[in-house]
Amino acid sequence: MKNPTLHDVAALAGVSYATADRVVNRRGNVAEKSVRKVNDAVAQLGYVRNIAAAKLSKNRHHHLAFVLPDKSHDFFGRMHDQLAAAALHLKTAGVVLDVIEFEAFDACALEEALSGLIGKNYDGVAFVGQVLDKFSTSLTALRAEGTKIVTLVSDVPENNRDHYIGIDNVKAGRTAGRLIGFSHGGKSGHVILTAGSLDLRDHSDRINGFREVIEADFPNIGISEVIETKDQAELMRKTLHQSLSDASPVTAIYNAGAGNEGLVRALRDRDPEGAIFCIVHELSTTVCDALQDGFVDVALDQRPEIEMNRALALLQAIADEMPPPPSPELIPAIYVRDNLPTEMN
Repeated sequence: MKNPTLHDVAALAGVSYATADRVVNRRGNVAEKSVRKVNDAVAQLGYVRNIAAAKLSKNRHHHLAFVLPDKSHDFFGRMHDQLAAAALHLKTAGVVLDVIEFEAFDACALEEALSGLIGKNYDGVAFVGQVLDKFSTSLTALRAEGTKIVTLVSDVPENNRDHYIGIDNVKAGRTAGRLIGFSHGGKSGHVILTAGSLDLRDHSDRINGFREVIEADFPNIGISEVIETKDQAELMRKTLHQSLSDASPVTAIYNAGAGNEGLVRALRDRDPEGAIFCIVHELSTTVCDALQDGFVDVALDQRPEIEMNRALALLQAIADEMPPPPSPELIPAIYVRDNLPTEMN
């Protein structure tokens, strides 16, 4: 059977084509009785509205915004690069995309960026979540205008957004804990924990997942207090250098955040033999070199390029009042020196 048309819907519902069009494309000014008839006909026929035609008839584009930390961190640079690479495709698909940058870990800058979007009629906004208190008011105002909100990488409470795209950070932390536990082979040890900030949900979730596994299954391994570095490489280098200089022997390091350039510099200086088992997040040239040289043992990469593509597809779908496109859970890639991407070697 051919695909049902809007004419078929109108005929089955016993209404005019114009009425069926108003109901399906949600233009209003239709009696409730007619709305029910059209919706029943749509369900009975399995009719799917032509999104492209509807947008064309209204001469309408999607207007989306991505609010991202600036490119000073490699990971966020990869997110920016992916959006730039998708520019031609987005233009062809009738999407107007604005990218607004703010300084990472600056909650006031994020609040200013989000509040600046209010009243600009965005169909959807994606942003990297931080501690919520400072910008929940802006999110409430945007959602009241009909703007769809998607969080990336680090989530916020569900009642402040429509969808989250990113890895399960508790699972990521648990994975790191399991690998570090295995690396000790039943022996005792001491792990240094570092993170950008525990105010970031992704970092705190990773640390919590890590602690759960170590405390439950590897009680002979001690864990340090979390060293917060704001993902700044030089601060990471100085604080880690000092920690590695202390009397207690260190057998492993888990960095739940960024600042890996500083971490690697400290390890090259204080652990030249690469004896300390080290797990970090996200691939970069520095991390790849450290993997090959034996200073980093495992990198958990959440593949931000995939996250950007999913966010774009999701925002376009929900702005069209369509169900989110199906997608499997985003599982971080586990990289060791033997399986690095060819382009990173």
